[in-house]
Amino acid sequence: MSRIRRIGVLGAGAWGTTLAVVAQRAGRDVVLWARRSLQAATLFARRENLLHLPGVSLDTSIRIAGTIEAALEADAVLVALPAQYLREHLAGLAWPASAAAVICAKGIERHSLKSMPEVMAEIQPGADLAMLSGPTFAGEVARGLPAAIVIASADIALAERLAGALATRELRPYASDDVTGVALGGAVKNVLAIGCGIVVGRGLGENARAALLTRGLAELARLVAAAGGRRETAMGLSGAGDLILTATSAQSRNTSLGVALGRGRALEEILAERQSVAEGVDSAAAAVALARRHKVEMPICEAVAAILTGGDIDGELRRLLARPLKREIEAGD
Repeated sequence: MSRIRRIGVLGAGAWGTTLAVVAQRAGRDVVLWARRSLQAATLFARRENLLHLPGVSLDTSIRIAGTIEAALEADAVLVALPAQYLREHLAGLAWPASAAAVICAKGIERHSLKSMPEVMAEIQPGADLAMLSGPTFAGEVARGLPAAIVIASADIALAERLAGALATRELRPYASDDVTGVALGGAVKNVLAIGCGIVVGRGLGENARAALLTRGLAELARLVAAAGGRRETAMGLSGAGDLILTATSAQSRNTSLGVALGRGRALEEILAERQSVAEGVDSAAAAVALARRHKVEMPICEAVAAILTGGDIDGELRRLLARPLKREIEAGD
C-alpha cells in the first residue's frame, strides 16, 4: 500500500465523528458516512454532531457522504459502527481492494463469538485488516487533548502506515501485530467496566473497585493468551490503559450503566433513556461463552453477565468472595 492520503469513516457517532476530525487534523482527505440520512443532513448543514459530539466543529473539508460506497473510495476506511451492527452494514458490500479496513468498534459478536476483526475477515475476506483501540474518550480527543491509541495488524507495515496517517501533535498512535489481543482488550474491558460501576453504585468502596479492576485484567490476559494473542498486550493501551480510563470515570457509558445497576435500577429502564451504546451489555455473555470455549476461568465477567440477565447483585458478589483461595499468579498466568 502506498501513502495513506484518503480516509473514509463509517459511522457518525461520537467516536466516528472524532476520528474524522482527527484524520482531517492529520492532513488527510476525509469522507464521513452517517447511518441515518437525517443525521447526515444535519452534519452537512451545521458542521457539528449535535447529538453525539456537541461543541466540536467539523472542518468544511470533511465531506459528508450520502452513501456508504462514497466513503469506501479511500486508502483506509475507519469502521466506527456499533459492534453488533458491523455484519449487517458491511456484508455484501463491494469492498475496494485498495482500501484497508480499520475496525474501531469494541465488542464480541453475540451469536458467533467472533471479535470484530474476525467478523470483518469473514464478510470481507479480501480486505487488508487492522484494529484501532485504546483509552480514548471521544470528547477529549475531539477537543485536542493528549491521548494515545494502538493500531494492530498482522501486516505490521500497514499498522505503521496507519499510525503515521493518523498521528497529530496531540494523538500518538502505536503499532502492534497482535490483532487478537487488541480486539479482545477493547471488548472485555467494557464488561469489566460495568462490573466496576456496579461496585461504585453499590457503595462497596475504592478498595473493591481496585481489586475487581486488577483481577479483571488477569481474566483478560488469560483469555487473550488462550485465543492466540499475547498476554503483554492485555497490559497495554487496549487492555489496562482502556480499562483504567473506562472503569474509573463517570464519563464512561459502561461504568455509568454499572453504577445505575448497582443502585437498583433495571437494565431496560437504563437503556431506554440512552442515545449511545454501552457495548459491554452485548459483549458480556459472548465473552463468557468465548472463555468457556477456550476453557478459561473468568468469574468476574460471569458475574457481570449474570447480573445483566437479571441475576441478584449481592448474590453474585457473595459468590465471587466465596471462591476458593489461590495464589495470585498461577502457573501459566
